[in-house]
Amino acid sequence: MRIVHFTKDHWPDVEEIYLQGIATGQATFETESPGWKKWHAGHLDICRLAAIVDEKIVGWAALLSVSNRSVYRGVAEESIYVSAYHQGAGVGSFLLKHLVDESEKQGIYSLQAVMFPENIASVQLHERNGFRKIGYKRQIAKLDGQWRDTVLYERRSATIM
Repeated sequence: MRIVHFTKDHWPDVEEIYLQGIATGQATFETESPGWKKWHAGHLDICRLAAIVDEKIVGWAALLSVSNRSVYRGVAEESIYVSAYHQGAGVGSFLLKHLVDESEKQGIYSLQAVMFPENIASVQLHERNGFRKIGYKRQIAKLDGQWRDTVLYERRSATIM
C-alpha cells in the first residue's frame, strides 16, 4: 500500500468510495455526492491523501476547515473513507497515520473527527490512533427522516503548539 496526494484526476475513484460510505447510512449526513467543484471548494488543498493498492485507490482522507477565522488555522476536521472491498485490512489506520504526519508538517496541531456513534469501526480507528472523545451532539440533524447524534473526537499534536 502506498499514499499519493490526490487531485481532480483521482475524483472518480474518490467519489465512488464516498458514495459507498453514503450508502451505508453510517458515514455522513450527505445523501449524494456533491461533485468535484463543491467538494474541492469545501476541503483544504493540503493533506488530500489516497491509499493505493495495485494501482487502485482503496481509501482516501482529506481535511476541512473548522472555521474561516484565522485563530483556528491550526485546527482541521478530518474525513477518512475506505472502499467497501478493503475494510478491515488496515487501510484506515494507514491513511490516518499518514494524515496525522502530513497535517503536522502543514502546521495543523489539532485534528477533529465527527462521526455517528454507531459507526463502531470509525470510533475504534480513532481511539486506536490517539484521538479522544470530547463530546456528543444529540439529535444534531436528520438523516432519512430520523434524528441522529454525532460524537466528536480530537487529537492534539505532541510536536506542534
